This record gives sequence, C-alpha cells and structure tokens, in this order.
Amino acid sequence: MFDRITPTGVAWDDGRTADVDVILWATGFRAAIDHLAPLRLREPGGGIQVEGTRAVRDERVHLVGYGPSASTIGANRAGRAAVSDIRRLLNREPAAALTA
Repeated sequence: MFDRITPTGVAWDDGRTADVDVILWATGFRAAIDHLAPLRLREPGGGIQVEGTRAVRDERVHLVGYGPSASTIGANRAGRAAVSDIRRLLNREPAAALTA
C-alpha cells in the first residue's frame, strides 16, 4: 500500500515512487474516502457532488458505489460508465468507441 498520492502518481515513505494513470480504491461497501480530503472534493454540506461517478470538483476522481450508484446493481452499471469516462480521459480510445 502506498503512503500518499502525488501529482504524478503515488509514493511510499521509504522514498519509492510510481507514476500512475489510475488508482482503483476498492473499499467494499464502506465509503472510506477520508484520504481524499486534500483534494477538497466536499461541498459545504459535507458531501461530494458527483455527475454519474465523476466528482464535480475533480474530473479525475470517480466514486463508483458512492451516492446515486451505492447499490450492487447501481455500482455495476456505474462501473461500466466510469471505465468509459476514464478511458476517454486518458485518451485510450476514441469517444465513439466507448458509447454503450
């Protein structure tokens, strides 16, 4: 497990670093998102506003299973949508190829 997220990836306290494009944080059914506090994603009321699975305040952050997608069925559908959005963000495939 890494110790912190950096502008280009992740880092460990022993000096190791890794540049990464995606971090998949699978917490199960517990919304363990306190580590995201430095990103300042929360709204004044304390919640994180999302459009689909994407955090409104940072398009790089997708919260699958959070908010509207917080059910098993919702998370499954949201996961597919998140993958499409993330691939588009990373320019891995043309947008037309990602529509379902």
